[in-house]
Amino acid sequence: MRSLFSGRTDPLSSLYSTVILPPEESPLLAPGEVLQYRDLIFLLVRRDFIAKYKQTVLGPLWAILQPLLTTVVFTVIFGNLARLTTADAPLGPSVKIPSFLFYMAGTICWTYFSNVVTSTSNTFISNRRMLNRVYFPRLVMPIATSLSGLIAFGIQLFMFLALWAFYLIRGGTGMHAHPLLLLLPLLILQLVLLGMGFGVLVSSVTTKYRDLVMLVSFGLQLWHYATPVAYGLQLIPEKYTLLIMLNPMTMIIVTFRFAFFGAGYFSLHWYLFGWLLTLLIVAAGLLLFGRVERTFMDTI
Repeated sequence: MRSLFSGRTDPLSSLYSTVILPPEESPLLAPGEVLQYRDLIFLLVRRDFIAKYKQTVLGPLWAILQPLLTTVVFTVIFGNLARLTTADAPLGPSVKIPSFLFYMAGTICWTYFSNVVTSTSNTFISNRRMLNRVYFPRLVMPIATSLSGLIAFGIQLFMFLALWAFYLIRGGTGMHAHPLLLLLPLLILQLVLLGMGFGVLVSSVTTKYRDLVMLVSFGLQLWHYATPVAYGLQLIPEKYTLLIMLNPMTMIIVTFRFAFFGAGYFSLHWYLFGWLLTLLIVAAGLLLFGRVERTFMDTI
């Protein structure tokens, strides 16, 4: 938002001291304004986290129970009954990755991503009353949604680390920490950017076409099956390998598992391609949002 002193010469111009006009810059080119509202981001993060578990008996414990129960289901159905492989690459005879830990690694990453996309795609519609009453950079809301999801992700990651340490101390699995563990902050950053970028991309369209909101959850389910969460890359036939690697979530989850298990699959060029695709999605989301921001208040 920018304010200009009116330069009109008609008599009514004396009644106005300030003219409020739409922003000339795209949010992609004006990060400084977003930073000025960092206190608001903190308040929205706190509000979203508290509202999510308000009036629930277990409260934040649901952040642990949800991925834990999902992991149990995957272990029983895909691991014990279907006996799907939990290897991303051929493993040595001395390496035996616990299936429960394997499924949990993919589940906590995917849970964060899907929750951010779902919440962000509907954030402007669900907060339309606030948007109609006060001005602030609209990107504050998807940013706050992404950061509030990190609280639950941090709780789940701590649970995963505790189980991982237990298996390491007990021994007999052949697992060990890999130097790729140093990439963990970058993996989390990429996860945040990918979820927020895709969510902003969808939310920019859903402000006008509400039908797309109904398709988000269905699309995420299909995306889930196209991501190696409940199976290892070894299960994918060679003719479909290129298709699965074009999924930016694939290298995030596979690299995450390799870093902690010390065995699996990692490709530098596919990892860099995943980052490139993530940045393109973020840029596309911000550019599209910059185009619809001027008029989206008239539609929500």
